[in-house]
Amino acid sequence: MGDLHRLSAADVARLVGRGELTAEAVVRDCLERIREREADVQAWAHCDPAAAIAQARAADARGERGPLAGVPVAVKDVIDVSGMPTQCNSPIYAGYRPQADAACVALVRGAGGIILGKSVTTEFASRVPGPTRNPHDLGHTPGGSSSGSAAAVADFMAPLAFGTQTGGSTIRPAAYCGIVGYKPSFGAINCSGLKHFAESLDTIGVMGRTVEDCALLANAAAGRPAPDFRGPPVHPPRIGFCRTSRWAEASAATHALLEETAGTLSRRGAHVSPLALPGDFDALYEEQVLIMNYEAARALAWERQQHERLLSEHLRTTLRRYADMPCRAYSAAMRHARTSRLALAAMMADVDVLLTPSAPDEAPHGIGATGSSVFNRNWTLLGLPCVTLPAGRGPCELPLGVQIVGDYANDARVLECAEWVRHALH
Repeated sequence: MGDLHRLSAADVARLVGRGELTAEAVVRDCLERIREREADVQAWAHCDPAAAIAQARAADARGERGPLAGVPVAVKDVIDVSGMPTQCNSPIYAGYRPQADAACVALVRGAGGIILGKSVTTEFASRVPGPTRNPHDLGHTPGGSSSGSAAAVADFMAPLAFGTQTGGSTIRPAAYCGIVGYKPSFGAINCSGLKHFAESLDTIGVMGRTVEDCALLANAAAGRPAPDFRGPPVHPPRIGFCRTSRWAEASAATHALLEETAGTLSRRGAHVSPLALPGDFDALYEEQVLIMNYEAARALAWERQQHERLLSEHLRTTLRRYADMPCRAYSAAMRHARTSRLALAAMMADVDVLLTPSAPDEAPHGIGATGSSVFNRNWTLLGLPCVTLPAGRGPCELPLGVQIVGDYANDARVLECAEWVRHALH
């Protein structure tokens, strides 16, 4: 095995596009890494080496020059890939193979990307985890629900991966695994071909080892031009340091990291000022849970009615509880989310982005749970673009992240600011 599996996606695309590297060589090196590490990490729900090599050879034969030329991509196993199983970590869908690619997968193929396989998800992208372990310490969770995607990228099995986020399912596992995670604005990446859990919240996100890589994949999947990261970042951003009303739920290590980060960014030229959210924003945390479960009880109605015994006890109980809930509380929560989004947009008139925790702490010990989404689910409910950056280590020497949050639909600026922050911290 060489070092091709450690290349950034941007470098792979440039080298393959110039004819200096073959897609097949990159894919074979990633597959060798998977062969060496998968028994320990267990990031993959499905990986067919022969199919991946065939895709790579076809890309080489046509002289692929797309923005993702020759780049291997892992796809979370709630997103359809033609010819590969979509099993959602549930026995209900054992062996199910869709005929069509999800929209984001089709766009990746059109951009020259190689679909390496399907990465492990929690059950229907909910709470019950699969077997995946954190590659930094196999005794710890990689987070969820995009468990396999985060672990595969962090362990150099693939340079890029699709995840999804309904609460904190892209940002939190990326933070736990020490990589970059990007949850775009709600709806930025088309969700056709995604097995929905909560249609008002579900957002297709991306994971990579650099901000540039995440932008490359997300913008290819969204059909938008990616920001240019080739030169040094300029124009220090205006940053609102937003501890949120749940600051007490973060560990001492996370408190110290965020305070230190704010100080460093200020010294590097950013204008950093505190930004406190109105008191009624605290209700968003529980409203996100209500909306998520109310919609899930309807999105998974067939599974509950026809195969309830095959659902986990946790999901079965949750769906039963919310299936009969009157819509009044749901409608009120949705109204509050809309008014809060408008209020926050006005509050952010004088800042480019917010700085806030990615997760309460480093990855918890054990793989029976995936950690708390308390520092994610409010932003998900508001539909805002978020980027987590690796920025430190916790008491167990596991990664800690900081989160950059922007205004709705201002994704290019969020990515540019995140790259500025990354550069300032290193």
